[in-house]
Amino acid sequence: MFASTLSHLMLIGILGIGSQWFAWRLRLPAIVVMSVAGLLIGPVFGVMNPEEDFGTMFSPVISMAVAIILFEGSLNLDFREIKGLGKSVFRIITLGAFIAWILGSLTAFFVAGLPLVVSFIIGGLFIVTGPTVILPLLRQAKLKQRPATILKWEGIVVDPLGALLAVFAFEIIQFFTVESVTVEALLLFFLASLFAVVIGWICGKGIGEMFERGFVPEFLKSPLVFTVVIACFAVADEVMHETGLLAVTAMGMTLANVHNASLSDMRHFKENVSLLLLSGIFIMLTASLDRSTLLQVFDFNIIFYVILMLFIVRPLSIWLSTMNTELSIREKVLIGWIAPRGIVALTVAGYFENVLTEAGYLDAAIVMPLTFALVFATVCAHGFTLGPMAKRLELSIAGKPGVLIVGGSSFSTAFAKVLQDMGIPVLITDSSFEHLFNAKGAGVPYYRGEILSEQTEYHLDMTPYDKLIVATDSDSYNSLVCTTFIPDFGRNDIFQLSWHVDEKDHPNDLIKRAEARVLFGEGATFEQLNRKIQAGHVFRRTKLTKQYTIEQYLAEREEGTVVLAVLKQTGKLNLVTANTSLKAEAGDTIISLSPTGKERKKIQEKLDSQRKENGNGG
Repeated sequence: MFASTLSHLMLIGILGIGSQWFAWRLRLPAIVVMSVAGLLIGPVFGVMNPEEDFGTMFSPVISMAVAIILFEGSLNLDFREIKGLGKSVFRIITLGAFIAWILGSLTAFFVAGLPLVVSFIIGGLFIVTGPTVILPLLRQAKLKQRPATILKWEGIVVDPLGALLAVFAFEIIQFFTVESVTVEALLLFFLASLFAVVIGWICGKGIGEMFERGFVPEFLKSPLVFTVVIACFAVADEVMHETGLLAVTAMGMTLANVHNASLSDMRHFKENVSLLLLSGIFIMLTASLDRSTLLQVFDFNIIFYVILMLFIVRPLSIWLSTMNTELSIREKVLIGWIAPRGIVALTVAGYFENVLTEAGYLDAAIVMPLTFALVFATVCAHGFTLGPMAKRLELSIAGKPGVLIVGGSSFSTAFAKVLQDMGIPVLITDSSFEHLFNAKGAGVPYYRGEILSEQTEYHLDMTPYDKLIVATDSDSYNSLVCTTFIPDFGRNDIFQLSWHVDEKDHPNDLIKRAEARVLFGEGATFEQLNRKIQAGHVFRRTKLTKQYTIEQYLAEREEGTVVLAVLKQTGKLNLVTANTSLKAEAGDTIISLSPTGKERKKIQEKLDSQRKENGNGG
């Protein structure tokens, strides 16, 4: 049925993105779902074997895709992020990596029964964690900023170092055991590594300067960056195998610290490409495994080796390397547990298995089963435990999902205060301190700064907030903010106030193409909502019961009432939008902005009743 290369590519794409969607719906680690999907179409049912089907193109395609993924990850390595954490990060990626290498190598030698040569190569290879697995897990777990930053930096920076350590171990052992390998060959390895760093720095600096001086038009910037990434990787890798990963990492880090606005504009496009490549590659790698490799995974020595790597080698390397640093014990425990291996480990392992076999090390046949066992075990163990463990250690963002409101005003402050009183994390941000004056007086958390500024990205932690409300007095600005943050929050969780004019010939009709969800119904503009606050309208919280239903509430609500949101009994907040029906059930609480007339009428009736009773009693 799937005989052609084209149909294989189609199947890989469908399974890769389908696995991502399935994992998102069920809140599972995406890597686990992709691994299972690849195994099912590969060694289990034999639908395809990408390594055989794609022939000589398999390895280059995998290598280039890994380079692009690693480059995209390294673009997030801005040195401003590790302010106050520099000592921990440096220790982990240097001393921690070295300790993990030595311990992992000795474990492979004494436990897995591998020759010393193969053990030290495996030990270097297995220090990697990598952005392909750690970044998706961090997004799902909603870790606090400190542990998330350290895990991200370690995953991206150590990725190429692991491959280089494996190459270095091979070169050193060859030097001592093979007469034809000379000091010059060893020196060439270090020069090639230095060359990779230099060419990466030059490419990064060159692109940054070209963008800054306007030498590249906007429509060519993304294609140019990806072309240079591939060229940078290929040139370095031609000089010495595996140094290409170091080159693209150096290039990405250089660009990340140039702070060019154009690169920020391309960020989401690069993330989308990286996600597509990641999905496809993991399917291809797991589908290319054979059944004998899978059966070897259940060997006692391999299982025991994986257990020691999980519970001894990783925690010990982190604990020793972070002594006398700013990290707390809880942070050390979490970081010492989380170290999922991913694509780089699998791809480089395949390369070294062939190299070692050709060099006469027949025991190297166990490299791929050992690598897959560690990758799958760590991805499953860490993927399923990161969230619960972070919560237990109080290192995740706790509480209900929050709301970030852009635009300070009387309405924004009053609405935020109601949400805050109901236990929902809320934050108002505005560039004007005058607009935030009410929020300060009401005790509502606020941040003064331009939400679209690059500086805000590093000073404002948006992790606690899963909904964005844009509520300034400028329709065009609201739409611009919505368009900018749709990739971060998702289209379903970005909201803006109704536009001031609702005409087909509106001169700013373009602003409506942001497709953000319009809050509270058509006509609930900035002016109207704030006018209601000034007129004395009040926020009401009405809890529904089996006796007092949503139909009864809608029938009895006072004219002029604006229904704002529904707080479900599960704690989820549903904001009311235009063109959607209000849905609520017993146990839910309706939040509304209502006139005070009905309330005053009830009070007056009560006073009149009391007067009559007093008169009759007199």
